[in-house]
Amino acid sequence: MTRYVEPFFLGEKKFANNIIYAPLAGCSDFPFRKMSCSFQPGLVFCEMTKMDALARYDPNTFRLLDYEPSMHPIGAQICGSKVELARPSAKIIEDLGFDVLDLNCGCPVDKVTKDGSGSGLLLHPEKIGDILNEMIQAVNIPVTLKIRVGWDEQNLHAVKITKIAEEVGAAGIFIHGRTRAQGYTGLANRLRIKECADVAQSMPVIGNGDIFDVPSAVDMFDTTGCDGLLIARGCMGRPWMVDEIRRYYQNRAEWIASSSEYLMKHAQYIVRYRGTKGALLDLKRVGCWYLKQSPGAKSLRKQLTSSGSAEEALNVIHTFCQASEQNSFDEIQKNAILN
Repeated sequence: MTRYVEPFFLGEKKFANNIIYAPLAGCSDFPFRKMSCSFQPGLVFCEMTKMDALARYDPNTFRLLDYEPSMHPIGAQICGSKVELARPSAKIIEDLGFDVLDLNCGCPVDKVTKDGSGSGLLLHPEKIGDILNEMIQAVNIPVTLKIRVGWDEQNLHAVKITKIAEEVGAAGIFIHGRTRAQGYTGLANRLRIKECADVAQSMPVIGNGDIFDVPSAVDMFDTTGCDGLLIARGCMGRPWMVDEIRRYYQNRAEWIASSSEYLMKHAQYIVRYRGTKGALLDLKRVGCWYLKQSPGAKSLRKQLTSSGSAEEALNVIHTFCQASEQNSFDEIQKNAILN
């Protein structure tokens, strides 16, 4: 049985553990990563950026790549289908100080796949090899790739792509268990990830898809024999997931996270980074992540989404956090009396 291991390697680069937080478009921004890094996953990724935008030095694209020293080790993911842009794009990422560079071959959205990028590359395994080779030749940091198991049920090329990636020298491969045609519907097929893990000779295979808690993390390890986990939607509003998995494999006592405490901290990071004028939409989005499992969540979400300013949204969050802390204190007092 594959277990949570320390340390973990991508190429010659050593990481503290094999639990990795995925690049999430529109989600894994600077505040998200700052919050995530406080729980010490082995690696965190910035949001995906496009090769074309990097090549023309688009300022909005470079804004997506903001990070601070405490976020190391940190990865960048690039997306594109033009082989000639792979080398200069990779060099830009390395020069920015990133620890890992990943090629996105998994994004399923039409605006990405229409030019053959993202999961559009899954239909052209040899081209993936060509792009990877250019990236690997350009930099000294580990180069990885993220794929889905196929474009659709008639085009399942994950095993072939795994072999090609290893042949050209990729340091690791992240595999999502759905096809592009599935989008985010249905279940991730972990047996197809296992097929890739079985053919990889020395390149780490990292499983991805439907990892939302400790049982699903353990099942990914046990079913696929993968070398690590890439957690995506599962850490939205639950940045402590890595600690839950770590505790399980280290046979340590279960720890109950205070979602209200971490929501407030995350909200503060957002305001510091965006400013009060730019923070409103992010506060609404992130607040809903944390509140989804809370008592009275529907009412709280309604208050949050109807907020007209960042100050109002912060007040809703602050009120919720205070009430949550009081309820926890009351429960402790009640248990003390009963015992």
